[in-house]
Amino acid sequence: MTSDPNPLELMQMHVAALYTHDARSRIEAINQWSGGTAPRFFLGRTHLGVVRRYRTDVPDDLVAAMERSREDDPDSHRPTQEREYVRMLAAHAPIERVWVGPAFCLPANVIPREQTVLIDATNADLLRGGFEAWLPDVPHAQPFVAVIESGRAVSICASVRITAAAHEAGVETLPAHRGKGHAGHAVAGWANAVRAQGAIALYSTSWDNAASQRVAGKLDASMFGVDFHVT
Repeated sequence: MTSDPNPLELMQMHVAALYTHDARSRIEAINQWSGGTAPRFFLGRTHLGVVRRYRTDVPDDLVAAMERSREDDPDSHRPTQEREYVRMLAAHAPIERVWVGPAFCLPANVIPREQTVLIDATNADLLRGGFEAWLPDVPHAQPFVAVIESGRAVSICASVRITAAAHEAGVETLPAHRGKGHAGHAVAGWANAVRAQGAIALYSTSWDNAASQRVAGKLDASMFGVDFHVT
């Protein structure tokens, strides 16, 4: 790849990594080995256009009605038609969750100031002492990177959604070690490992998660769009 994709292309790669799709580009499931409930509607907004996806069980007439709702402010933090989307989806089935937040592309050759360690089956015991819930993910979430202190992982970043073109970051830091910059180092080490595989490193969060947004800012991540999805 000679240059990074533009924002709309990144959004298309992003949604392809987040979910599996059928032949009509309808969302089938979350793209992760452990499953999970996919949203009924996904809207990815960029200044070059939007990407819309609907779950397979959303009726065609509802899809057609929602497709007629136009976004007129790509720079707003929330969709301009958010209330209308929620109203239409609520008429079909109860709303379980609404999510909105920025999506970032991490730059190449980010240098972590702390040493990071690649986690695999041979050293997964480094996750014990706080990250046991991640142990089943290790074979499925590669590359999996950790910042180590006193022989134990204190912050991790792993590929929680994967395609050949792009990986999505999953990040966690132990509560006692937050606010020390560890998450940024873990994400930087992970992004370098993803780029080494020839893929794009993507990172998304919610507008409510200021700490996560600070991590993106410290790494000079480029915000390419805003996610909105309703389950």
